[in-house]
Amino acid sequence: MAHYFTVEEARTTLRSIRPWIQEVLAIREEILQQRPQDWPLVEKAAGNGGNRRASRLVTRFDRLDRLVHSIQDTGAILKDLNLGLIDFPAWRENHEVYLCWRSGEPDLAFWHEIDAGFAGRQPIETF
Repeated sequence: MAHYFTVEEARTTLRSIRPWIQEVLAIREEILQQRPQDWPLVEKAAGNGGNRRASRLVTRFDRLDRLVHSIQDTGAILKDLNLGLIDFPAWRENHEVYLCWRSGEPDLAFWHEIDAGFAGRQPIETF
């Protein structure tokens, strides 16, 4: 059975998730910055036993994977890695909705119907 968050539970969980998301976004940016120069190294390393830069890239991907799993283990849903968009399943008026937070927002301030997505966000005061 799915866990449904109250607004306060989601805010409490967000305090744990926020630094993880910041690190996820930093690793993402690092990988994207290195991509043009590192992909040939990764391809070459796969055939000859590896190298230091390729190993660092793999280590960053491993850390990214662990962070994503830590976020998911809370019951939150990482909706968009590029934006740092997190949804928290919640129950409203006899159906599931999402409490919604995006990296850079100071607090959990929005919710939306599942089928409305990010574009359908509404102020948390209407929850």
